[in-house]
Amino acid sequence: MEKLIIEGGKPLCGTVRISGAKNAALPLIAATLLAEGVHTLTNVPDLRDTRTILRLLESLGITWERQGTTLKIDSTNLTYSEASYELVKTMRASVLVLGPLLARLGKAKVSLPGGCAIGARPINFHIKGFEQLGVTCRLEQGYVDAEIAGRMQGCTIYFDVPSVTGTENLVMAAALAQGTTIIKNAAREPEIGNLVDMLTAMGAEIGGRDTDRLTIHGVERLYAAESEIIPDRIETGTYLIAVAATGGKVTVTDCNPVHLPSLLDKLRAAGIEVKETDNTIMLDATGGRKLKGVDITTMPYPGYPTDLQAQFMALMAMSNGVSMVHETIFENRFMHVAELHRMGADITIDGRTAVVKGVGRTGFNGAPVMATDLRASSSLVIAGLAAKGRTEISRIYHLERGYEQMVEKLTALGATVWKEQE
Repeated sequence: MEKLIIEGGKPLCGTVRISGAKNAALPLIAATLLAEGVHTLTNVPDLRDTRTILRLLESLGITWERQGTTLKIDSTNLTYSEASYELVKTMRASVLVLGPLLARLGKAKVSLPGGCAIGARPINFHIKGFEQLGVTCRLEQGYVDAEIAGRMQGCTIYFDVPSVTGTENLVMAAALAQGTTIIKNAAREPEIGNLVDMLTAMGAEIGGRDTDRLTIHGVERLYAAESEIIPDRIETGTYLIAVAATGGKVTVTDCNPVHLPSLLDKLRAAGIEVKETDNTIMLDATGGRKLKGVDITTMPYPGYPTDLQAQFMALMAMSNGVSMVHETIFENRFMHVAELHRMGADITIDGRTAVVKGVGRTGFNGAPVMATDLRASSSLVIAGLAAKGRTEISRIYHLERGYEQMVEKLTALGATVWKEQE
């Protein structure tokens, strides 16, 4: 097992390119199960999670090859319909094969998903939706065992709370259902729009892209297609916050500023200069600017993303004011707070609210810390980059699930960071 070593206190400067979005790549890879033939996906990040879902597809009879950031996936010989616990346990998004398997084979047996321990993320929205489409679902020994005779039947599905993976799973299934399916209160994240574009290229008929009401007119058959993964908005936000924390100046390229409206507003409110073009963001935190305390409340898109909450909290812990962080999405997403305390942060938790009293950039000192989940690990990287002295982050396998070549990218920006064996 590896750990990450950071010698902090250096401003990040230069240019960094953003990789394809993990949270878009996973559903698009799963969607290739819907149609036989060779699918081509471009701008695919090489991450622990993308490698995991590709191993899952291999276990189902699928073959693939990667050339750089391009994946060619041949789904012709889809043979098996069971996704085992050994493959699903480390990544929640593995449940996304459930909809495509049901649509193509009429049956699926998928282990209940794992992933980051940031709170209860039940798949009851998925199961309820499939049952409304006519699927028989049973929960047995940690598996969802589902089957249907013939095609699923279109219906109207309503989510009490917007669910990203629930929306994705049911959109994929409904694309091959008989009749029309309407999903109300659907999630609106850009990654879902990316999936809708791919399904449309495959021959699906879907209306309401980027809205909370999706209308899917089922078709008899889908076809292999070529699709491009959108830039990773969470990676983009993580680097922007890291630059702000270190007092640096960086241009982030190959990104989409439109996908980060709330974060860019919050950075500007904190006193940071931010300029954007169609596919770049320049952030300037040089000149000894003092960070202002800014409140955030995590919300479904286009609100402030929960996946950037831990990173922004690390930044606010270095501000010159008091800020409030309200977490409304996951009930257990403050596990990074104890580790930030070890580095000098002054944070008090009250239920789903954290009160952050900024100690300034000079108030952080390097320390040995432990990553508890994917985004918490990146908040510790941000704190370590800004802190005086050495920070050692253990259990960085979490980090490698969602950030491609982070050590190389940070090194190119002037950071002193490397990996060592525990």
